[in-house]
Amino acid sequence: MPVSTTLDFPVSRRSDPTSGTDRTAALQNLAFGKRFTDHMAVADWTPADGWHDSRVQAYGPIQLDPAAAVLHYAQEIFEGLKAYRHADGSVWTFRPQVNAARFQASARRLALPELPEDAFIESIRNLVRTDVDWVPTPQDGSESSLYLRPFMFADEAFLGVRPANHVTYMVIASPSGPYFAGGIKPISLWLSTEYARSGPGGTGAAKCGGNYASSLAAQIDAAEHGCDQVVYVDVVERKWLEESGSMNICFVTRDGEIITPKLTGTILEGVTRRSVLEIASDLGLRADERQISVDEWREGALSGDIVETFACGTAAVITPIGSLKWQGGEISLGSEPGPVAVQIRQALLDVQYGRAEDTHGWLHRLA
Repeated sequence: MPVSTTLDFPVSRRSDPTSGTDRTAALQNLAFGKRFTDHMAVADWTPADGWHDSRVQAYGPIQLDPAAAVLHYAQEIFEGLKAYRHADGSVWTFRPQVNAARFQASARRLALPELPEDAFIESIRNLVRTDVDWVPTPQDGSESSLYLRPFMFADEAFLGVRPANHVTYMVIASPSGPYFAGGIKPISLWLSTEYARSGPGGTGAAKCGGNYASSLAAQIDAAEHGCDQVVYVDVVERKWLEESGSMNICFVTRDGEIITPKLTGTILEGVTRRSVLEIASDLGLRADERQISVDEWREGALSGDIVETFACGTAAVITPIGSLKWQGGEISLGSEPGPVAVQIRQALLDVQYGRAEDTHGWLHRLA
């Protein structure tokens, strides 16, 4: 599908913005994805015109025809990243080029038009600059940020099974507090043998809503077994570890190696995952992407060969894993966050919030 030229996203400010008093109150009571800023970025696409009519406008409901393709055939993708306010008041985001590239890859898989990288970043920049007062100022080392959700969906009204000829791209933003309000705590995982996240040739490497909808039954199953999240294995041999819920999973060995399941087309390549591996190398740890089986994990945890297990993703950054449960068994993996997970997590946050030098060039200034 055609890739257009640069989009400008001119700003049309809403006539009734949130009052300073109400905004301050919202920023003092942060939760994830429950309150949204005053504006949103929008662009349209058709085969004839490519990407066009880009703008930043008032946040509000969207109108869809009941026959809109996304409602029937789930032709939709999304991304997730954050804007961070630094101590000097400036606002930055983290590796947006990687998110833009993944957004394009997801679009190819879902037969949607690819949005150029510069348009992706410009939409975020103009939205954040317009709603810059909604970016929280972290207090006492807190992890508050402005969560950014770019997404694209097919809104042509038709019931035929084919790629849609009208697509809308949008970005909305939500001020959010730390994922772990009381400090990071290990979570428990349920090993799913009934459900699979994705199969070869499927949409596992794309960030699309259908992947998350299909994970909800497994999440309910995990909760019924007293676990916080689910972990999946491959659908062919049913033994190779893939993802933990909506996060990638990593293992730390006692000889200083970090292992994460290699990308096989059924795993989403997380931006945090990639950054964790690079930071691990900076810290002198060997980073390896390879297949790791459930048996290797269980046996390694029992023998002490695997000393830490954690999940990683944009929302929580790094989440220690404290136990693994399966039908007929359970193993404890530690009641406290491991030192390597804590060290990598802190190193990553220090870069994101401007407390450490950005030696990789990961930060991108927005305002």
